[in-house]
Parts: sequence; structure tokens; C-alpha cells
Amino acid sequence: MSYQDSVIKLIIIMFHETTCEFSIYVAAGMSWDFFVPVCVGDLVKTGGINQYVVQDVVSPKQLPLQLNKFKAALRSQGPLCILEYFDTGYSVLQHFNSVELAVKEDTLELLVKVVSGLAVSLPSLLASTSISAAERRDNLNAVKMSVFLLCKLTESLESASYRQSIVTAPGKGSKKSKSSIEGLLQWDSEREGVLQNLIQLLQLDIRSLWSLSLVEEEFISCVTCCCYKLLENPTIGHVKSKPTRDCIIHLLGLLIKKYNHLLGASVKVIQLLQHFEQLSSVFAQAVSVWSMEYGVRAIIGEVIREIGQKSSEELAREGSGVKAFSTFLSELSGLVPELMIPNISVLITHLEGESHTMRVAVCEVLGEILMRVLSGDGLDETSKADRDRFFDILQEHLHDTHSHVRTRVLQVYTRIVNSKALPLCRYSEVMELAVGRLMDKSINVVKSAIQLVAAFIAHNPYSCKLSSADLKKPLEKETAKLREMKEELAEKAPVAVIKASELWAAMEPELLVTVRTVLEPTNDAEEEPEEDSNVEAAENDMATAVKIAQYLRVNKYRKAVQLCMKAHSLFPQSDMFASLTTLTADNLMEVLALIFKGSDDTPDLSQNLPPTPQKEEGKEGEDGELKKQEMLVQYLKDTETFALQVERAISIINTMLYWKTTSVVQEAVQFCVTVCEFSVANSVSGVRRMLPLVWSTDAANKDAVIQAYKRLYLNPQGDTVRNKAQSLVDNLSELMIDASLGTIQCLEEIVQEFFASGSNLQSTVVQVLWERFTGKRETSALHKRAAVLLLGMAARAEREVVLSNLDTLCSVAVGEKATQDFLLARDTVITICSITDHVRQSKGAPFRLPQDHQLFTCLTQAIAEGVVMEDPFWQSFMEQAVRLIFFLAESPEQLCSRLLQRSARLLLDQISEGGEVCKDVDQMSNGSQETNEQVNCVCLAQLLALCGCVAFWQVSHLERSVSAELRRRRGETEEREEKEKGPSSKAKAANESAMEEELGLIGASAEDTEAELIRRICETELLAEGNLLSAFLPLLVKVCSSPGRYSHPQLTTAACLALSQYMMINPSVCEENIRLMFTVLERSTLPVVRANAIIALGDLIVRFPNILEPWTQNLYARLSDEEPSVRQTAVTVLTQLVLKDVLKVKGQVSEVALLLIDPEAHITSLALNFFNELASKDNAIYNLLPDIISRLSDPERGMSSEDFNTIMKQLFSYITKERQTESLVEKLCQRFRTAKTERQWCDVAMSLSLLSMCERGFKRLQECWECYSDKLTEAGVYQPLLSIASKLRRGAKPQFKAQIDEFEKRLTAVHTRGLENVESPEMDEENKNGKTSGDAAPRSRQSKRGQIKSSVSSHGDDSFVTPQRSRKSKKPVITFSSDEGEDDEEAVMAELETPKVTTPIARSSRRARLRN
Repeated sequence: MSYQDSVIKLIIIMFHETTCEFSIYVAAGMSWDFFVPVCVGDLVKTGGINQYVVQDVVSPKQLPLQLNKFKAALRSQGPLCILEYFDTGYSVLQHFNSVELAVKEDTLELLVKVVSGLAVSLPSLLASTSISAAERRDNLNAVKMSVFLLCKLTESLESASYRQSIVTAPGKGSKKSKSSIEGLLQWDSEREGVLQNLIQLLQLDIRSLWSLSLVEEEFISCVTCCCYKLLENPTIGHVKSKPTRDCIIHLLGLLIKKYNHLLGASVKVIQLLQHFEQLSSVFAQAVSVWSMEYGVRAIIGEVIREIGQKSSEELAREGSGVKAFSTFLSELSGLVPELMIPNISVLITHLEGESHTMRVAVCEVLGEILMRVLSGDGLDETSKADRDRFFDILQEHLHDTHSHVRTRVLQVYTRIVNSKALPLCRYSEVMELAVGRLMDKSINVVKSAIQLVAAFIAHNPYSCKLSSADLKKPLEKETAKLREMKEELAEKAPVAVIKASELWAAMEPELLVTVRTVLEPTNDAEEEPEEDSNVEAAENDMATAVKIAQYLRVNKYRKAVQLCMKAHSLFPQSDMFASLTTLTADNLMEVLALIFKGSDDTPDLSQNLPPTPQKEEGKEGEDGELKKQEMLVQYLKDTETFALQVERAISIINTMLYWKTTSVVQEAVQFCVTVCEFSVANSVSGVRRMLPLVWSTDAANKDAVIQAYKRLYLNPQGDTVRNKAQSLVDNLSELMIDASLGTIQCLEEIVQEFFASGSNLQSTVVQVLWERFTGKRETSALHKRAAVLLLGMAARAEREVVLSNLDTLCSVAVGEKATQDFLLARDTVITICSITDHVRQSKGAPFRLPQDHQLFTCLTQAIAEGVVMEDPFWQSFMEQAVRLIFFLAESPEQLCSRLLQRSARLLLDQISEGGEVCKDVDQMSNGSQETNEQVNCVCLAQLLALCGCVAFWQVSHLERSVSAELRRRRGETEEREEKEKGPSSKAKAANESAMEEELGLIGASAEDTEAELIRRICETELLAEGNLLSAFLPLLVKVCSSPGRYSHPQLTTAACLALSQYMMINPSVCEENIRLMFTVLERSTLPVVRANAIIALGDLIVRFPNILEPWTQNLYARLSDEEPSVRQTAVTVLTQLVLKDVLKVKGQVSEVALLLIDPEAHITSLALNFFNELASKDNAIYNLLPDIISRLSDPERGMSSEDFNTIMKQLFSYITKERQTESLVEKLCQRFRTAKTERQWCDVAMSLSLLSMCERGFKRLQECWECYSDKLTEAGVYQPLLSIASKLRRGAKPQFKAQIDEFEKRLTAVHTRGLENVESPEMDEENKNGKTSGDAAPRSRQSKRGQIKSSVSSHGDDSFVTPQRSRKSKKPVITFSSDEGEDDEEAVMAELETPKVTTPIARSSRRARLRN
């Protein structure tokens, strides 16, 4: 046997001996103590003296038998049986992973019963005074053993349950096994019972079981570790875990309060928060319970101190638990805000740290304190100082560098305002800050600012129903009244009473001089007796003293001194003058002071003097009135300030309604609803502005607007159905009054949805609307028009609403009364249009009324009679009426032909009557003749407008209604023939259709035939000699081409518009008059004519693109028109044409770019929208940029460098791709070679600096060095290129940064050598060849508007020539006829290629808006 084997055998023998001794020790009933081990395995190791050691670790197979014995012993012996069967419970812990679930559950049940039994038996034992040491030791060991086993088994079961929940987590389409689910649910229910029994046991005063009542730390740690282990479960914060969570909190509260676990708990809270973020809410609730219910308020200080001691660098690290700390502090402040104040100084230090999350938490804490503790009027001075300091901190962090902090601070302020905890003196200041945050770059900040402004409006102490303009006059009035009151009080103000001592101090120096002068003999000794004789003493010494005081008060010092000296001789017994026995200056001054001021026991003799007259009556009342007036003025000032801030906020938020961010739009919509509900001034503007969002492609925005309008207007208040309907009609009518056409169209969508929803108010609402329209209920003309329009909206959902009441509509508004109110007649016609197929999108047989229907009789009569009237609203009525005739009448062209005849006859009759009157009356004045001519011009203008409208709708009728009817009939015929065919013919037809489908000819031949028919009718029949429309065409051309002869504005406007409508009929008319139309566009002095011409030409480009294509540059030239309305119309029309690919984007787009610096803001926004939309097309702006730069930098244009930079900065913002940037760098560098002036060099260099330069672009810039190196002597070239290097250096890699530095040195060297004239001969030669004589004189764009435009408008009359594809021939110029009656020169037009099939009219014209 080796030495090693001998040692091992000896150790085994010694272990067996020790074990036998311990067994004998236990069996003999000798005393031992159970020490809670740090590690479970320590219990099988040899312990110290009298220390319990596990003797027998039972095998898993024998455990069920031992557990049965344990159960029997528990029933017979009670909970102290744990002393005997501890090893059995310990064995379950040792073999936990290998024993069955039933064994674990039985063990848990036994241990719970043991703990429960101890909780029942211990109270009587603890209350007993005669407990033996052995009994105390046994119960103590039983408590330790049972708690130890129960806690460790709970931890093991919790870990196993968590592992099982992860392993058996169901995936997609999988399910948990039934046994695992049952096991998990069983443990969840049993866990709560374990904790409740532990609470029940530890609530007892079991500390007396320990020696000196000192509970060992290991026992407390055993329980707390179990609690903290349970808290690590991710589901502990769920609602279903609330009972378990509450038990853990209360158990830890007991340990903190009774078992000195305060420091351990605070440290453990911090540790767990760092690793388990989900515990923030749990620990916030726990700490509040421990501090309030268990009275352990120090726990808050300890935890906050631990968090406060975290350094800024540590919290900035990832994984530091800063999010958990932030959430914990925020929620804790919401639960116990008053307990946070003593520790707030520790947290405020984090406001200067780098962690924005901690800054958010501190601001949240401050907000809760301000809301729930430092609010109200009953605060002491210290609390008010704290409140002001905290508000100052919050206001500072409204400008925090991190957007998340700004967002949360705004949310804190929103809660403060909603809880009415914001002091009145801070309303204006915080409101101003909130309005400023509306323009924040962060979307979340903007949304929170909107919510805060809405909260201010909802809870403000002012009257926000009045606008700032309404408040201005009352404020001025009350301010003037306050000024008058102050002036009155100033006049009545009493003389200030000065104390005798103060007066004496003021007169003492001068009086002393007088005393010395009197006492010293002078040359005027003869005058002194005279003065003495003038000074007479009073009856007694007191009266004499009063007289002396009077002399002193009126500054008669000499008399006072002489009387005082004389009084000593007159009253030698007087105590007042006794000190004058020795006549010195000091004695005399003392007596005078005593007389004037009085002594401590002698009253002030000056009090006996007559008081200064004062008015005391009513003083307090006047002061009170003054204070009230000051408060009123201050209130009005604050109200005006608040109203101004609200108006500014509304204007800003209204612009957000069309942002691309959906959440911001929804927040803005909600804000508009809020301000409207509180009747804020100008709130309706936002409600109307958001209305077009009902057409939004974003379903969320559309739904938000619909719900907002339902809430505001379609959710009426009232006791009865009638009252509700009346309220609903009132709401909608107010919205309809003065609404634009677009607003009404948007409202149709919402009202139509209301009538289609099946509301129980529908029938009553319709009845109320009819009552208003027919005049059964007295109402205004505006409300009557609103009612008929609302009826039209209802008819879109249910046609019978209007169709069954056509007679009523005709009799009330369209019949004889139509000429009295053309606006009501117009709106009635619009309502009747809602029953037509065009509006309802009907696919069946067309719904039309016969020509002799009363409706058309009334309409034609009203239109014809209106032609010879001077009603400004007739034209809008006429347009809608003609539209309705073509939509609803059978053979509308016949009706309109008779209408034109009747109207022309009435006009001729009026002219002839006017002529006869002029012949019969010899004494008619010139003024009357001019008036008659004006009337005839207006009537002629109205007739021409009628002709144009009929022509337009005639074409539309053919291409829409007639074409649709032809297709419908063809479809019916084909369907009928299909049914009549046999099976064999069907198969043959199927083969033929399959072949046609392969060739792409299905339906093509039939549709082409129909289109050719419509085109032939337009070209040959509509303006044929027999057609009445053709009779007016020469007159239209005559009026348009002779502006000198026909100078009436309305006539010119109507003629030009009608001529453009005639040009829509066929290409030949368009070709014949296109040059005339562009001449009108260029030379007309009326902005409305030019604007209408632009719209008309836009329509003609769509219809006849080949004819209009050569004239495109003339259309672009109107972008430089001197009239803003014309520029606005031009950019709007061109935007539509370009974005719909009707016009090709060419170099003329530079004229649109010029509008980016237009002085009119709305034109600038339209130009910006043009480029925003154009940027969505692939490479569109990229392809145009070089040409735009070339045109804008042309010296002849005279654009300033500031304007050029502004335009280029916007355009280059659309260049985001690296390849585009690289290519533009090369193209721009090549332009240095072709540039002729220094100014062009500078523009190209500035354009390069505006690019978002990348590494590849920089390399291309270096490669093109030869293009610009000879231009670097110019500062305007050098500085932009230098700025490129500066931008690239930021964040550049070291290798790339070296290249940048080298390039910058190279730039500087060339620039410097050029300045010092030390360049090489080659470079001198290049500079001589490259430079030009100098820049062109800069000229502002505004001075050239309307003068330097395009080539069309810069060469006089010669410019109005039909543009040709080649420059080989020129055509004659059209000239205007003179007033002397010269014949108009015929326009000679070239034959241009025209499309075979004209583009159909698919939309209504927009001209009507700009006619007048």
C-alpha cells in the first residue's frame, strides 16, 4: 500500500467516526443549532461544534417513501417534525433535476404546511414568559430549516418554470403541450401561497427566538434572495402576476422594517434595475409601498442617492440601466411626489450630464412635484421659491439639445396646464415658448407642442373668443381711463408730512449760524432794539414756546432766537428756559431743539401747530378703484398677448395640415377641432383648410377629417329629433356661407356620406332644408342658397330628394324669379345637376328629360332675358344652366340653337330701340350716349359668352355623352347578337376573337369608327354654314383683333374666352386663330384676359398638341409677366402640363426657376411645388440643371449673385445620388471653358460648392483641374472651391483628408501666385485668353419683368410670327386695326401636321374663376 492510499483510508475512517459521533449526538437528544448555509452543498460538509449537518441524502427512488413518512410525522408531531425530516427535503433539492414533478409538488405542499403550522403555533409560544431554552432552540431551528427549504425549493421551481416557458414557447402554427401548460399554471397559483405563508410567519415577532434578538444575516438573505429571484421573471410586471408581485413587495417591506434590510434593499434595487429594465414600474410601486405603508421613508433617499452618485460617463454607457432608472424615477415621482422634494438636489445634477434619458427623468420628477405638491395659493415663501426654480429649469430644457428631452418637457407642461397647476404669471411666457416649438425640426416635438397649445386654449383663464383686433379698442379705452385716474389722484395727493426731528436736522446748520450772529455784537446794534420791540412774548411760557416753534417752521430764525432770549427774562421760573441763565450758543440751541422736537417726556410742541390742509375723505375708496382699474388693464393686456399667441399658433398649425407626416396632420386636425369647439377667434379657417383632405390618398388623414366634421357639424345637440335636425342644418349652413367652390365640393363628400349612412335624422333634415328653401320658415338669402346646395348633396345619395320636387325648384328659383336672384337660380341649377348621369356615374340607359319640360322652358327664358340685363351674376348662372341642358335634355343642341336665336334677337331689339330713342330725342346728352354704348357692350359681351359656352359644351356633349351612348348601344347589340348565335357560330366567333386578341384588335375598329364619326362632326358640321354657332365666329375674331375699336374690358374678356372655346371644336379653327390668340396673350393690357388666354392655351395644348408645340416658348414667356395674377396662372398651368407629360421639359424651365425668388409668396410656393413634383420623375432636374445654370448666368439677364445662389441652392437640394453628383461635377467644370465673363466663372464655382460632394465627386473635381485652374485668381472662384474642401474635411478618413489638404494647398498656391503676379508664362497666356473685358452691369429681375422675357417679347411686332420647325421662311405679322376703321389683315398660317384623332375633353374648364 502506498503512502497516498494510507492517507485516503485514514481520512475515510476519521469521517465515519465523526459521522457516528454526530449520529449518536443527535440520537441522544443533545442540543445543536441549524445555521443557514451560504451554499446548499455546505450542509453535507462537517460543521462546527453543535452545528447541524445532513446525515443521509435519500436517493430519488426512496424519496416518495420518505415523503409519506414526512406527511405522517407532520400529522402526528406538528411542524417540529421538520427537525427530523429535514434531510428528506434537502434530498429533494439535491436531486431536483432528476425527481418527478409529483415529488416536487408534494415536498412544496409539506413545507408550506410546516411554515403555516409554525405561523399558527408560534404566537402562543412567543407570548409565553416561561419558555425553556431547549424549546426556544427547537422552534428556532424549525423556523430556519423550513424557511430555508421552502425558499430554496421556490427558487428551483421558479428557474425550472422559466426554462420550461422558454423551451415550450409556441412558434407559428405550433401549440404547447397540455402537461407543460398545466405545470406552469399550477406553479403560478402555488407561488402566491408560498409567499403568503412566509409573510404570515415573518409578521410574527420571531426575533425573540434568537439570542439578543439579533437575526442572523444569512436567514434574511435566504428570504430576500428568493424574493429577488422571483422578481427576475419577465412576466412579473404583467397584470396576471399582480397578486404575486404584491406579496413580494409586502414580504420585502416586512424584512426592511423589522429585519434591518434597508441598505441591502436599496443596493439590490439598483442592481436589478441595471439588469432588468422591466422592473422599473415594479420597484417604483415597491418603494412607494415601503415608504408609505411601512413608514420606511429613508429607502427613497438611499435609492435616489445611489442613482445620483452615478457619474455622467457611466450613465452614458450602453447597458448602464439608465432607461430603467429614468422610468423608475418618473413613476416613483407620480406615486410619492412629496417624498421626492428632499432628495431632488441629488437628481438635478444629472441635468448637466450627457445622458438625455436622465434629463428626461429629472424633468418628469419636477413636473410631478409641481403638479401635485407645489401647486395652489397656500404655499409659503420657501415653497414658492422652489416652485419658481423648478419652472425655470423646465423652461430652460424646452431648448434642450436633444429632441426627446424637448418632447417630454412639453408633455410635462401639458399635464401641468391640464391640472391647472401653472401660475398665471407664467402663462404668456410658456405659451410663447410652446408656439416657438411648433417650428422645431423634430416631428415628436412639434406634435407635443400642438398638444400643449391645445391644452392652453382649453384651460386658459382669458377670453379667447375675441381676436386681438377686438381686444385692441377696449384695452386702449381702459388704459386711457387708468391714466386719467392716476392724474386725478396725483393732483389730489396730500403733502407729505415730515417729522420734527427731520426738519430740525435740516434747519440746524443755518439756525446755528443765526444764533451766533445774534449773540455776537455787530455794527447794526441800533437795529436790534427795533427787532426786539417787534417780537412780543405770549401770555405764558408754553404759548411763547409754541410761538417760537412757529417762527422756526416758517424759517424766521432770528425772531425765534430773539423771542427765546426774551422769554428767559420774562419767565425766569420756567423749566423750559431755565438753562438760559448762561447765554451761550450751545445752551440756546438746546432750548430751541427742546421746543421744536420735544423730549422723551415732553410732547412735541410742533404738534400743537395747525396741520397742513389734507383731504383724507374717500382716499381708501379711490385707491381701491385705482387698483381695480390697474388689474383690469393688466388682464386686458394679458388677454391680448394670449390672443396674439393663439392666432400665431393657429396660422402655423394650419400649414401643418398638408405635411407629409401623417401623425402631425392628425394632431393638427385634432387641434383645429379643439379650437373650434372652444369658439376661438379665426378657428373656422383651420376647419375649412383641412376640408380638402377628404380627397387624401392617406386613409388615416381622410378618416381623421371626416370624423372631425362629424364631431363638429354632424353631431347636433337637442332634445328632440326636430331640434337636432335644425341644429345640424344651422351648422352646415354656416359652413356653406361664403365658402369657395372647392370647399363646397369637399363638403359634398362628407354630407353625402351622412345621407348614405342611414341616420334617423335624414328625413327630418331634408324636411327642414325644403322649408328653408321654399320660405316656409323665414330665413336670409344666404341660408336659402345653402339649403338648396345641401339638398343637392343629399340627392347624390338619393336622387328622389330632388327629382320628385323639380316643379318646386323651378317655381321658387328658376322660373319668373330667376332674373331677380341669379345666384339662387345658379345654386338651384347646380342642385338639379346632381340627379344627372354625369354626376352620378350611371352606366345604364341615359336619364334625360324631354325638351318641352318646364325646367328647360324656365332656363332658356331666364338665360335669354339675362343677356340684355346688367346683372354681374348672370354669367355664372348661364354657364351652369347650359351645362345642365347638355346633361339632362334630349337633343340639347336644338335647345341651345333656339336659345342663341332668341338671345340674339333680344339684343338686336334692344339695340334698335336704343337707336330709335336716339333719333327721336334731339336733346340727348353725350353722357347718355356713352352709357347706352356701355350697356350695349355689356349685353354683347354676355351674348358672346353664351356662344362660347354653348360651343364648349357642344363638343363635350359629343365626345362624352354621344360617344358613351354609342358604346352602350354597340355593347347591347353585340350582346343581343351573341344570344341569337348558335353553338357553331359561337365557336367560330371565339376563334376569331382569339385571333383578334393576339393581334390587339379587340374593339379597336368599332371604337375608331365612333371616334372618327365624332371628329368628322366637329370638323364639318358644328361650324358649317347652316349651324348658328358659325355665325358668331367672324364677330369673335373681329373683336379680338381690334382692341382699339372694341376696348370695353368685359367685351374683350368675353370675346377672347369665347374664341378659345371655338378653337376647341376643330383643328382648322385652332390653326387659323392660334397666332391671334398668342398676340392677345402678349399684348393685351388686361391681366384677366392674359390669364384666361393662358388657361385656354393650356387646354388647347392638351387637345391639339402638334399645333401648339411650336408656340411653347411664348407660353413660358408669361412666367415673367409683370402682373402677379398672370404669373400665378402661368406657373399653375405649366405645372399641370409638365407633370402630366403633355409638355416636354426643356430649357425654358429656367423661367419657372426664376419664380423661386418671386416677391409674391404664393407664387414662390407654386414654383417650389413644381420642382418638388418634378423631382419625383427620374433624373428630370439632373438633366435640366446645366442648361438652367447656363441660362440664369447669362450676362444679358442681369441676375444678382444672391438670387442666383438662392435658386441654385434649392435646385441642388434635389441631387442626392452619387453618380449624379459626379457627373454634374464634370459637366460644370467643362462650363468653365465656355464661360466668357468672371461673373459666369463665379456662378459655376458657386454651383459646384452647393453640390453634396462625395469622394468620387472630389476625385472628378481634381481630374478637371485644367478647366478652372486659370480662373483661381478670382476670389469668387477660389472661395467656393475652398469651401468644398472645408466641407469634405469634416469626418473624412485620414487618407482622404490628406488628399483634401493637398488640393487645398494647391488652390491656395495658384490663387496667391496670381495675386503676386509670379505665375508661369503659360498660365499668364491662359489668363489673358480667358478673361473678358468685365462683368455686365447687374440689373435686378424686378426691373426687367415684362421687358426682358423671351425672344418672343423682345423684338416688337416682328416677334408675332408663327413659330416654324425651320428658319427658312417667315410669315406675315398680324396687326391691330385702328379706330379709323382700317380693314384687318388676314393671318396667313402654315400647314402644320394635325393629329388624326383629337384629344377628347375630359374635364371641365377652369376659366370661370378668372373671367372677372
